[in-house]
Amino acid sequence: MSLVKLTIKGISYSQTQNGAYALILNEVDGERKLPIVIGAFEAQSIAIALEKEIKPPRPLTHDLFKNFAERFDIVVKQVIIHKLVDGVFYSSIICERDKIEEIIDARTSDAIALALRFSAPIFTYKNILDKAGIFLKTNPQEGENENQDLDDILSAPETFGMEDDTNDTSNAYAKLSLSELHEQLESAVQNEDYEKAAKIRDEISKRES
Repeated sequence: MSLVKLTIKGISYSQTQNGAYALILNEVDGERKLPIVIGAFEAQSIAIALEKEIKPPRPLTHDLFKNFAERFDIVVKQVIIHKLVDGVFYSSIICERDKIEEIIDARTSDAIALALRFSAPIFTYKNILDKAGIFLKTNPQEGENENQDLDDILSAPETFGMEDDTNDTSNAYAKLSLSELHEQLESAVQNEDYEKAAKIRDEISKRES
């Protein structure tokens, strides 16, 4: 299976679900986005790694792992998002020590936080991107920088979900037909509601798997 390289577009905070964040990954040679819902701690760790000028007074968990790895000459070579099951992404960290390669299982958010600290590339398999990737056509305003600082992304959070959404959205999606789900997915993508699009996509994936 062929690998597809990904980059980080940014992190968005959910106004409807307390403590939920959406990590948005970009397909390097394409237009698809891969939204992954992550926790607050992981979002903070990734944000700090992206913002090079921010240095926490004490090492975060991922900084500690990097310091530990470097002390023992372990290098993270790459991260691969290799599996998607019931809406959960599974990742592997490819490490190397003394020219011996090891593969370590990890949560995707942890793997990406470490990849950033080691300047390691992030990949996924084409079939995962075909299944979970979404298209987003953007029309940035004149003078707008798409690669804006992460602070700008976090200070202008996306509005996730529709006004009548409840916290029990999974049950609501389960009652919809596939055609209705595809319609709502298209609407969520057009509105840049990444988290909602990810949840609808997961419901579609469950039915089509």
